[in-house]
Amino acid sequence: MTSHLVHVVILAGGSGTRFWPLSRELWPKHMLQIAGQDTLIRQTIKRISGFVSPRNIWIVTTEDQAESIKFHIDSLGSGAKEIQFINEPVGRNTAPAIGLAATYLKHRSPGSIMIVMPSDHAIPDREKFLKDVKAAVEGARKDYLVTFGIKPTHPETGYGYIKVKKGSRTGIKGLRQIERFVEKPNLKTAKAYLRSGNYYWNSGIFVWKTSKILSEIQTHIPSLYRVLTEIERSMLNQYPLNSLNSLNQRDPLNSLNLLDLRNESDSLNQRDQLNSLYSKLESISIDYGIMERSNDVLMVPATFKWSDLGSWTSLDEIIDKDSSGNIRKGNTIDIGSQDSIVFAGERLVATLGLKDMVVVDTPDATLVTPKERVQEIRKIVEELKRGGREEHLLHRTVERPWGSYTVLEKGQGFKIKRIVLKPKSRLSLQLHRRRSEHWVVVKGTAKVTRENETYLVQKGESTFIPINAKHRLENPESGPLQIIEVQNGDYLEEDDIERYEDDYGRGNSR
Repeated sequence: MTSHLVHVVILAGGSGTRFWPLSRELWPKHMLQIAGQDTLIRQTIKRISGFVSPRNIWIVTTEDQAESIKFHIDSLGSGAKEIQFINEPVGRNTAPAIGLAATYLKHRSPGSIMIVMPSDHAIPDREKFLKDVKAAVEGARKDYLVTFGIKPTHPETGYGYIKVKKGSRTGIKGLRQIERFVEKPNLKTAKAYLRSGNYYWNSGIFVWKTSKILSEIQTHIPSLYRVLTEIERSMLNQYPLNSLNSLNQRDPLNSLNLLDLRNESDSLNQRDQLNSLYSKLESISIDYGIMERSNDVLMVPATFKWSDLGSWTSLDEIIDKDSSGNIRKGNTIDIGSQDSIVFAGERLVATLGLKDMVVVDTPDATLVTPKERVQEIRKIVEELKRGGREEHLLHRTVERPWGSYTVLEKGQGFKIKRIVLKPKSRLSLQLHRRRSEHWVVVKGTAKVTRENETYLVQKGESTFIPINAKHRLENPESGPLQIIEVQNGDYLEEDDIERYEDDYGRGNSR
C-alpha cells in the first residue's frame, strides 16, 4: 500500500460541553490548549504530518464550524492550506461522519486506507503512535477493521472497554483478536477488568480500507448506506469522476459541503432534499453501529500514552502534577490544596485548602465543582441554554482570521468591544442595517474606508460609522492595531453584517 493511498480523516464535530467554561458551543474542546503547547486539533494534525501528505488529511465537521477551524489551523503554515474539509449540514455522530468521508474517498482515491482520528485526544508520544499506526495499516490491508486499545492504568468508569481473546493469534504482528466490546462499567466491574489484564480502554481511533467500511455500513446500518448512496449519485452528477481530484482547487475553503451543488433550481432543491435526509439520520456511533457487530475487527494494544480528555478529571492522566497532586495553569496562587485542578487566565485565582476540586476561571464565567461531579457539567450548559444565556455559546474574546475581538460591556442598545487587527490585515467591506459604530484608536494607525472616502485615524483619534454606511477597517502597519468600538442600535448581534468584499471568502457573519 503506497503512502498516497493512505488518508487521514479527523473528526471535529463535537462541542465538548464537559470542558465548560473553557469550551463553548462555537469554540469547542478541540480548539483549546488544554494539554501541551498547542490546541488539540493542531496537535492532532502535527501528530500525523509527515506520515501522509497534507492533501491526504481531511477534517470532517459541521458547516457552522468549518470556517473557524480552517482559520484556526492556518498558523501551522503552508501545508495547512492543503488540508481539505468535508462538511456535514448537522452532526449525526461518528458513523454518518465516517460514512460521508468514505463515500467521497471511494472516488477520490480508489483502494485507499482511512485512518480515523478524533480531533480532541491527547497523545504526547508521536513516534510510538506512528509505529502502532503502521501495524494497524498492515491489518487494514488484509481487510480487517482495526482499532487501538489502551492498557488501563486505573478502574475508569467513563470509558468503554475492549476484551481481547486470551492467547489469540492473528498472523499479523502486533494485532490481537477481540472477544467483545463492553459499555462503560460501574466501579466494581472496572476494578475487575483492571485485575483481569484482558481488557483495554476503547480509544476511538480506527484504521480500515475505505471499501471495507462502506461494505460494513451496507450490512449493519442499511438506512445510512441508502442515504450515502443518494449522496454519491448526486455528487457524481455534479462533479464527474474525472473532476473530483481537482474539486478542492475550485472551492475557496478547500471543502466539500454535503452536496455543495452549484446549479440553480433543480440542484438547490436536490441539495435541500439530501441535506434533509442527512439531518434525519439516526445519531449512531461507529462503535455501536459497526465495531460491535462486525466479525472482522482486530486491535492494536497501544504503546503510546493516551487520553480522550472527556472531562476535567482526564487531565490527571496526562498532565504532570505538583508535589501535592495539584494541576495548576495560569495566574494562580495556592496554599494547602491537594489533588485539585485550577485553571486561570489573566485574572488571579487564589485557592486555599481545596481537596479533590476543580476550579476554572474565564472572563465571563467561573466553575467550581468537586471532581466527582465533573460529568454533570453538561447540566449547567443545558440550564444556560434554557435561560437564554450566552455563556454557553461564545467567549468574550473571539478569534477571527484578521485578529480578534473582546466584548467589554453590553447593555440595552449598546455594546463595547476591543478589536485587535493583525499587521497588514483588514475586515470585510460591509455595512450594518441596525447599528452605528464609533471607533477610537488606542494602538497603531487605522485605515478606514467609509462610503467613498478613505482616511487614516491615528492613536487617540476617533471616527464614526453611521447605520447603512458601507465601511472597512484596515491595519496598514507592521504592528497590531487596537481600537475600542462602541455600537449603538436596536440589534447588536453578529449576523447584522452584509459583506461586499472579503479576503477570507466568508458569508454574512463576522
